[in-house]
Amino acid sequence: MNESKMNRGLKNRHLQLISLGGVIGSGYFLGTGYVLEKAGPAAVIAYLLGGLIVLCVMLCLAELAVEKPISGSFVTYAREHISPTWACGVGWSYWATWVAYVPSEMIAAGIIMNGFIPEISQLWWAVFFGLLVTIINLFHVDKFGECESWLSLVKIVALLAFSAVAALICLGAIGSQGALGASVLLGSGGFAPNGYWAIGLTMVIILVNFQGTEIIGLAAGECEKPEESIPIAVRNVTWRIIALYIIPITLLVSILPWDRASLEESVFAAAMVQYGFTKFGALFAFVILTAAISCSNSGLYGAARALYALAKLDMAPRPFAELSRKGVPSKAILISICACWAVILLYSFDPNSAAYTYLLAVSGFTGAIAWISICWSQYRSRRRMIAQGREGELRYKTPFFPYVTIFGIWAQVVCLVVMAFTPDLREAFCAGIPLLVLPMVWYRVRARYRKAMATRVVH
Repeated sequence: MNESKMNRGLKNRHLQLISLGGVIGSGYFLGTGYVLEKAGPAAVIAYLLGGLIVLCVMLCLAELAVEKPISGSFVTYAREHISPTWACGVGWSYWATWVAYVPSEMIAAGIIMNGFIPEISQLWWAVFFGLLVTIINLFHVDKFGECESWLSLVKIVALLAFSAVAALICLGAIGSQGALGASVLLGSGGFAPNGYWAIGLTMVIILVNFQGTEIIGLAAGECEKPEESIPIAVRNVTWRIIALYIIPITLLVSILPWDRASLEESVFAAAMVQYGFTKFGALFAFVILTAAISCSNSGLYGAARALYALAKLDMAPRPFAELSRKGVPSKAILISICACWAVILLYSFDPNSAAYTYLLAVSGFTGAIAWISICWSQYRSRRRMIAQGREGELRYKTPFFPYVTIFGIWAQVVCLVVMAFTPDLREAFCAGIPLLVLPMVWYRVRARYRKAMATRVVH
């Protein structure tokens, strides 16, 4: 089917909030505990570096998506500007990223609801949320965008409220502890109690927390006026990451001693409970539930569009490229959610914090590969246009080229190298490699087989 048949029902605010929906998942509210546990207050620097990497990737993606706004975009960009073999590996590994990560969000939602209604097991709750997310994704794309917008707003309001209360606690305006100043921030071993090397060790998990911003590119084929919407969305997401990540994390480590952070509970809830705001802490259980549903929602959206793009490029079964009457790739959505359900069944046998961290790390590897591919594609695309004397035709240009692009690539390569040499993350690194390499091998073998068959027919 033609790309023009994709329904362009996503508005500018939908595009911005969908990308935020993928970024602010339960991994942020729960996974931040792991980052603080490893890096202490220096986690603020780690999040700043993560935000800078995100900015570089998004600026590269904006140039590509404005020039060629198509659904499942960065898979197509990789095919055009790098190689079909690489595109196949990146596309399937990205699909696998969300197939692995979405179930972790559903399980997180199931654990929360099981706490409220223990008579129903967390597995059945996870299946229920899987069905809910499937139905939302099968709607007309503007209905999906509207639903995701409201889910994202809940998380944004919660983080803004947390920041306001935490700031008042720091200043001593509320509570009986008086002005805290830097006593908590620099207590328990100082700003970097485990050394500054710990920052590098947490970068993989942090990049996982930031994953989802690239969904702007995947949604490019379904948004109104992409040449206007995408650059605005990139700029706004960047500033909102600072407001919703950097500021809340800085305030968090200023009121909660880092050595009390863990994966067992939300550090944001723990901080509120410590100062007597028990109801506020309980409210975060609902916020994490909303975050899990929202991230599952946008994650399934990303997985289905990646699979749709692979099918369009003859790298996946052709039926997955078919669109429903509502203009959505319904078959790609259904097979993606079925794969998620299969992972839920496996994951439910060991839903502990170690398995959760492992799943995040695997997602970190495959997600970083996708981001590297985006920057690499933009680099080769711009170089080609410069060589052809067509650079002036670009409607949006990545600023400070090629420095922004090169930093975006090599910063993530360094993160992957650190991951390979970190004992806690090495297994996840090794598990991520086959997700990239096996589809590439399959594509090359199939290409040679087709070439051999064509030669045989000719002779």
